[in-house]
Amino acid sequence: MTPALPRRALLLAAAASPLAAPALAQAPWPARPVRIVVPFPPGGSNDVVARPLAERLQARLGQPVVIENRAGAGGAIGATAVAQSPADGYTLMVSSSSFATTSITQRVPWGVLENFTPVALLARSPFIVRAA
Repeated sequence: MTPALPRRALLLAAAASPLAAPALAQAPWPARPVRIVVPFPPGGSNDVVARPLAERLQARLGQPVVIENRAGAGGAIGATAVAQSPADGYTLMVSSSSFATTSITQRVPWGVLENFTPVALLARSPFIVRAA
């Protein structure tokens, strides 16, 4: 004979079950390939950071991670492609600090704060190197 659940615990479980249903219906992330957009040409510093990142993510996530270089307009073309993609976690962007000034110096259909969420700092690089 199993012990009966207290009435309060049973009522709490019944009340919380509709809240858990949407979470149970979702597929685990990632359920399909992940895209990393680099808004600069292949071989540049952002690309050099993105490619090893994609290899490590692919090994860890068990899904393909594809690099897509979308160069042009100082990064605005690639950033526009990312801003217009669904905010579902399947499209990421590796960009530089100049990305923040692009929306100030050019007319773009997105805003840095409104359309993008920072995820991680991947690398640091000096802007100026002087002779010793």
